Amino acid sequence: MDATLIAEGHEALERAAREQNFDRLMAEHGPALARLSASCTGTASDRDDLLQEIALAIWQALPAFRGECSERTFLFRIAHNRAIAHLARRRSRWLVAGAEIEVHDPAPDPEAGFAREQRAEGLRRAIRQLPLVYRQTITLSLEGLGYGEIAEVLGISESNVGARLTRARQMLRDLLEKNK
Repeated sequence: MDATLIAEGHEALERAAREQNFDRLMAEHGPALARLSASCTGTASDRDDLLQEIALAIWQALPAFRGECSERTFLFRIAHNRAIAHLARRRSRWLVAGAEIEVHDPAPDPEAGFAREQRAEGLRRAIRQLPLVYRQTITLSLEGLGYGEIAEVLGISESNVGARLTRARQMLRDLLEKNK
């Protein structure tokens, strides 16, 4: 068999494995990455643009993943870096109102569902008003990342994560109280 044919077959197998791994990662973590994107943008279209940038960056970075951290930490680090770059490009549009996140409410009571959605939207608005360092930290925390994972994603110490979360929570309480 020709060496070129063998190399082409090997490349095709590697690409198929990479595609399968990418699809799995996006299925598992896509909703969390979408929420992270929404916390950094002001509109649904900006959220979708950022999510697409994140997905492309993940695809490009997958061959470099060495397993030195969890896949989730790896993905959120990429998402964090893409979000920072995205925000830098769109800085003038930070406070545009209305990033729409559709939340399915399985509760049969429409009034309770409406109240819950209003509270969730108020929280999303308040999070978007936080300075970026606190917005990032609280969003990662809400996605279930622990202090160590957040520290690794943001490139800060765990004690700094704790300090930022404490400050972010206080700022959120103040914003939510002010907007009542």
